[in-house]
Amino acid sequence: MIVISLFCFLGPGFPLLAAQNSLGKKDPHARDVESLKIVQFMLSFLLRISGVKVRVLGKENIPKDTAVLYVGNHRSYYDILVGYTTVPGLTGFVAKKEMLRYPILRGWMKNVNCLFLDRKDLKAAMKTILEGIEKIKSGISIWIFPEGTRNSNTDIQDMLPFKEGSLKIAEKSGCPVVPVAIVGTAEIFETHMPFVRPAQVTIMYGKPFYIKELEPEQRKRSGSYTRQVISDMLRQIQEEEKGEQE
Repeated sequence: MIVISLFCFLGPGFPLLAAQNSLGKKDPHARDVESLKIVQFMLSFLLRISGVKVRVLGKENIPKDTAVLYVGNHRSYYDILVGYTTVPGLTGFVAKKEMLRYPILRGWMKNVNCLFLDRKDLKAAMKTILEGIEKIKSGISIWIFPEGTRNSNTDIQDMLPFKEGSLKIAEKSGCPVVPVAIVGTAEIFETHMPFVRPAQVTIMYGKPFYIKELEPEQRKRSGSYTRQVISDMLRQIQEEEKGEQE
């Protein structure tokens, strides 16, 4: 059902994408806003038919007057759906370059300001970072998963190492970093592939911080620092959910 719904959107969605591209030639900002609304609607629909209930915590922590770098843990494909449907403004995700293979999907991703990272090409990766900095400066937030891939460790707090260069966008642009902890998305699909199951998901937006304001050692290893912040947030969510069940 999920796959059918996605293809029903991507197939007939081509004329709509063409209309958005045409709008973008006249007013790029209007295209960005409209494309995001369309994508958020579709992703919300996919969550709904998947039986996913999303609880959002800490949304008040997201700055309203500036673009930010969202940094989250990564357990599932559904992390992107939950992230995109709960952010308050224009936001692009950093995706792997392999997503460029799919023309219509690629078109929609570009229209919602996604960036495509080639992990094997250092020069290309640096170009992606520069693109991210420019988007931040133009008021578009960026979302990254510094683990680099979906983490399947049993303990959700046992995240993969965060790549230290992943926060360069925030370091070079001077924008705030908003740590994000997501719990429950793997239970939708990854823990029992190929089946989709209803699940309760919690997403927590933490307090923003600036890399330049960290202690020297923390600034030097900003990836590890952010990983620990998110780990603490994940523990907090788990403890709260355990307390509610008792």
